[in-house]
Amino acid sequence: MKIQWDEKQCSHSGLFVKSLPEVFKVENGQFIIEPDKAAENEVVNVIKQCPSSALKHID
Repeated sequence: MKIQWDEKQCSHSGLFVKSLPEVFKVENGQFIIEPDKAAENEVVNVIKQCPSSALKHID
């Protein structure tokens, strides 16, 4: 699974880090995305909740 993140569009709500911290995390000031750390449907469901549409699931 690939995920595209647009930093400029992001509202930095923290939704993803709170919802799936094993997938979405901030380390050393960098946003890290490790989609293989959770089931694909879980990741896609959280991405659909993005308030700014900065994250997109790419098939």
